[in-house]
Amino acid sequence: MTKRAVLALADGTTFEGRAFGASGETVGEVVFNTSMYGYQEILTDPSYVGQIVTMAYPEMGNIGANASDEESGQPHAVGMVVRSLTRTPSNWRSEETLDAFLARHGRAGIEGVDTRRLVRHLRTHGAQMGIISTENVSLAALSERARNAAGMEGMDLATGVSCKEPYLFTTPSPDVFLAPGDKRPEPELKYDVVAYDYGLKRSMLQYLVDVGCRVTVVPSNTTAEQVLARKPHGVFLANGPGDPAAVKGADRTVAALLGKVPVFGICLGHQIMALALGGRTYKMKFGHRGGNQPVKDLTTGKVEITAQNHGFAVDDASLKGKAVVTHINLNDGTVEGLAVPDARAFSVQYHPEASPGPHDARYLFSRFATLMAG
Repeated sequence: MTKRAVLALADGTTFEGRAFGASGETVGEVVFNTSMYGYQEILTDPSYVGQIVTMAYPEMGNIGANASDEESGQPHAVGMVVRSLTRTPSNWRSEETLDAFLARHGRAGIEGVDTRRLVRHLRTHGAQMGIISTENVSLAALSERARNAAGMEGMDLATGVSCKEPYLFTTPSPDVFLAPGDKRPEPELKYDVVAYDYGLKRSMLQYLVDVGCRVTVVPSNTTAEQVLARKPHGVFLANGPGDPAAVKGADRTVAALLGKVPVFGICLGHQIMALALGGRTYKMKFGHRGGNQPVKDLTTGKVEITAQNHGFAVDDASLKGKAVVTHINLNDGTVEGLAVPDARAFSVQYHPEASPGPHDARYLFSRFATLMAG
C-alpha cells in the first residue's frame, strides 16, 4: 500500500502526494529542473547536495536506473518531487526502478504532486527550504521546521563533497550505442591536467580524457603551490554545490594559479574564477536548472542550447576591466562565460558535458586542449 507524503515549504505552502523511495523526513532547498530526461544523472550530481529536486516534466521513472548513468557513487539530492512515477520501467539498460534506487540510498520522494503549480510557485516566490515527510505531523509544524532550516547562502558544501585524497583518472567516455565487440580508439593522453574537485561529475573527467588529458583530481583545499609542483599543462575548476563565496580559500588559490597555467572553469568553478579576479557573486531567485537554457556566445554571435544547474551567478559589473564577458543567458541576461586572454583562462556557467542535456557546447573541452597545446 502506498504511503501518504507531504511537501511543506517554508512560506507555508503545502502539497500532498504519495511516498516513494525512503520513508521518514528530509529537509532541503526546493528547486526545479526542466529536463525531460536524465533524472539519474541529476540525482547523482554533487551540485544538488542539500536540495529537493522538483522535475517539471511530468513522467519520471520510465527508464529505471543503472550504474552506467551515475555521475557519482550516490544520489546527492536529498529528495525528489514528481507528478507521475512509473514503477514498471521499459528500457533495455534498466537495472532497477527509480523507486528502488532512491530507497536503496535512503532518499525520499513524493509523487502525485501538481508540479506545474509547484514550479510556478517557486518561479514567483523563489527557491526556498522545504521538507518531505511521511510522518503524522501537522502541516504548520512541518512548514515551521522548513522555515528554521539553514539555507544555501554562506554554506561551504563543496569542501564536504570533495575527494579526500588525490587520484588519477584516465577513463574515456563510454559509448553505449557501439555494437557488441566494437571499440573506439583509446585517446592519446598528451596533457597532464589537475582538476579541483568541488563536487565534480564523472562525465566531465571522461570528456577531458577524450581530448587527450591525463587527469589528477585533487581536494578542494589543495594549495596553488601543491598544484604547480605537479607541473600540469592546465588546471580544471569543476562544478559543485553551495555558495561559491563560502568555499574556503578557493578564490585565493585560483588567483595564485591564474597566469601560471591555462585554466578552465565550469559552473561553481566559473564562479570561483570570477571571485579570484576580484568579482562578486549573488544568490539567484530560483536559478537555472535544466537542459534548455539559451546562451549567446558574444564572440561569434552563435546561440547554444545548454544544460545548467546553479543557484548563484556572477555580477558582471564587478568584473569591469578584470575579465571579458563572453557569453550571456538570453532568458535573463546573466553572465554565462568569462575569459582572461592574458592569463590563458576561460570559464562558463553552464555544463558543456551536459549529462543530461544537449551537446552543443562539448567543443569547449577541445578549446581547453588547444589552449594547453599553444
